[in-house]
Amino acid sequence: MKEKDHELTELYGENVFSLKVMRNYLSEAAYKTLSDTICIGSTLDENIADEVAEAMKTWALEKKATHFTHWFQPLTGSTAEKHDSFVTPDGEGGALLKFSGRELTQGEPDASSFPSGGLRCTFEARGYTAWDPTSPAFIKETENGATLCIPTVFCGYKGEALDKKTPLLRSMSALSNQIFRLGKFFGIESNGKCAYATLGPEQEYFLVDKEYYKERLDLIQTGRTLFGKAPAKHQQMEDHYFGAIKTRVVEFMCELDRELWRLGVPARTRHNEVAPAQFEIAPMFENLNLAVDHNMIMMETLRRVAEKHGFECLMHEKPYAGVNGSGKHNNWAVCGPDGKNWLTPGENPHENAKFLTMICALIKAVDTHADLLRAVVASAGNDHRLGANEAPPAIISIFLGEQLLDIIDQIEKGGAKNSRSGGTIEIGVTSLPVLPRDATDRNRTSPFAFTGNKFEFRAVGSNQSCAGPNVVLNTIVAEALDEICTGLDAAVAAGKEFNAALQEILAGIIKQHKRILFDGDNYTEEWVKEAARRGLPNLVKSPEALKAIISEKAAKLFGKYNVLSAAELNSRYEIYLGAYMEALEIECKCAITMVNTMILPAALEYQKMVAGTVVASSQAGVKAKTAADLLAKLAVGIDAMTASVEKLTAAAHAADAPAILEAQNTLRAAVDGLEEIVPKYLWPLPSYAEMLFMY
Repeated sequence: MKEKDHELTELYGENVFSLKVMRNYLSEAAYKTLSDTICIGSTLDENIADEVAEAMKTWALEKKATHFTHWFQPLTGSTAEKHDSFVTPDGEGGALLKFSGRELTQGEPDASSFPSGGLRCTFEARGYTAWDPTSPAFIKETENGATLCIPTVFCGYKGEALDKKTPLLRSMSALSNQIFRLGKFFGIESNGKCAYATLGPEQEYFLVDKEYYKERLDLIQTGRTLFGKAPAKHQQMEDHYFGAIKTRVVEFMCELDRELWRLGVPARTRHNEVAPAQFEIAPMFENLNLAVDHNMIMMETLRRVAEKHGFECLMHEKPYAGVNGSGKHNNWAVCGPDGKNWLTPGENPHENAKFLTMICALIKAVDTHADLLRAVVASAGNDHRLGANEAPPAIISIFLGEQLLDIIDQIEKGGAKNSRSGGTIEIGVTSLPVLPRDATDRNRTSPFAFTGNKFEFRAVGSNQSCAGPNVVLNTIVAEALDEICTGLDAAVAAGKEFNAALQEILAGIIKQHKRILFDGDNYTEEWVKEAARRGLPNLVKSPEALKAIISEKAAKLFGKYNVLSAAELNSRYEIYLGAYMEALEIECKCAITMVNTMILPAALEYQKMVAGTVVASSQAGVKAKTAADLLAKLAVGIDAMTASVEKLTAAAHAADAPAILEAQNTLRAAVDGLEEIVPKYLWPLPSYAEMLFMY
């Protein structure tokens, strides 16, 4: 191995208490017990907690850590931590460095100020964190010290899930149980191995120079620009996408990769995205729980490293109007106990039967619960993004590609006999075509697209946690597999041959749920009409989309698999709807403040200057038509802007979301119109042209 290669491989995971590291700090018995918990999901042995805590502390101290924290993911959508030092007085004027098994496995941060949606009363403060050993502890470093971070769940006094990780782990368990169950029909036994979902979330983001950011109150307060006229050039030339990366940005990306690698985040791909100043980073696939944790680490690291390089990292779904928004493409697949990806077409009848069963399960799941998939990507920010510039629309549909769609059609009719690419395979008594990898083009407008060995859920917003969408995805697929397996159990028990029973069940699923399949352009008005004809939901705005969370259907689904109780579902509805309205309120207040204290004074100053020119020209006996026309235009624009502010104020006072959005759009149009005519030296805000190109 070359010296440079050795440096990179040694760098990877150096700040992670991984299995590789544990072996050097734990007894053989404790290591075996803990590795079984991590690798195959066996119950954690509480008897090794003290030994693990001591080992973790020793390792952390070697890494210059002074504190530890339970790192958790409350329903704010971000992460939370409370730091405690290892230092403990010894009672004799000195100190000891202590960290017990109890401190490792359980903590008690105050729960009263985190959103609970009614699960906790204001006066009920207790909240508990509990160690998740399947996600390794890691070290966060600063210039003056380091902190040991222990991934945990967060729950209330009575066990209510107050976080995003707890239901995620529950949903993964539900899915795993059904994967094991399906595997038995194909002769695949668990044999102490895991079955789990995998995830590879692509993260899009914008960079803006810190100096411009500090001059934009809207970016600071809301994460997006509330005003800004479109520049003459933005992304029309399509010359930024995959273009040469600017030196300053490459320097940032190099440090970002190294920081992520040290934390065990398998960052792999980096490139320019479609819009100017927009970029993407994508990791390798991992166990879903770990991938979600790593994405939260990635978002925090993006912001921290960007600041060191004089940037601000914007992860709002639509920081700039008129150009691409930012998503988080949720690439989801399933790994069975045979160690194989069950969404990869196989090379024999057995493998392809399993693959097509999974495809049909997803068709059934997505059609049955399209409203839930829309609900879990609902936010004020994502509402601005969905439906344009490579973001999928609010209508949930599945893209399979020509060849796979052709196979699905043939199965529905009783069995496929040929393939557009030639060749045949057999699934029991039924002949089916060859299923080559990458046999289809991609559909960038589809919200849920098959891309060869995974499904890409493209509707997730860049600023959102991946946990919520995957809680739903895991659970609805678990339900579909459960119903398929139950049908197979009954058919086989009645004496039906397995392959024939499977063929019949898959054909029935396709007949019932094929309306969800669409391979065309999701942006067209024709598709909107066709989707309505098919009965597919089109939930454009978040308030209507979020209602799916508290439906009877959702309560039955999540209750059956012990993922979320009715009370926990209600809490999420209250929290997410509240967050939506709070985001609108903050944007209203910010817009009004910017107009009254920044934009209106600048416009009035220019109006005064132009009026002076008109008066001076008149006194000199000179006709100043251009100046007079400009003065009139300024007066109309200023009046339109102040009238819009009044309408926005009234709408905000009434908490009328549609009226707020309409008034905001009207106000923006008036302000952007003034930006067209007020001189640059008077205009108080950095322009789109500056922020998108001067970085």
